[in-house]
Amino acid sequence: MQLLASKAKPVEAAVKLISILPVPATALVLLVVICAVVPQLGLASGSVLRVAPIYVAFAVMAPIAGWLVARAFSLPVDQGRAVAFSTATRNSLVVLPLALAVPGAMPVIPAVIVTQTLVELMAELIYIRVMPRLCTRPVSRMG
Repeated sequence: MQLLASKAKPVEAAVKLISILPVPATALVLLVVICAVVPQLGLASGSVLRVAPIYVAFAVMAPIAGWLVARAFSLPVDQGRAVAFSTATRNSLVVLPLALAVPGAMPVIPAVIVTQTLVELMAELIYIRVMPRLCTRPVSRMG
């Protein structure tokens, strides 16, 4: 499709449209999942409150660890940012269907997974603003 897009304007327009579809589709899935789990949060609030600080601590420490690894391997700034960002992000919603299949999982496991996802998404908004400011210097090559 990309080869055809370089040769035909209508194909190029179709490829551009298709390339943005995963974002609204993902947002829609997340909205549906959150709407399904929010009523359960009250029942699982104790568990959610116990794990939330762990998720926040991970959101703070993981990008630092990623940036340190990037520096240890002397990666360029843009690659260092990518490592730091990807170290801190994971997709817990992938395991949600498995969690829902566990007998007796409701309401705790889904609520804990969705809480982790929400903390991660909030942290990503902060990473987008903070990482370019913190990760600016090129890494010197180690001798």
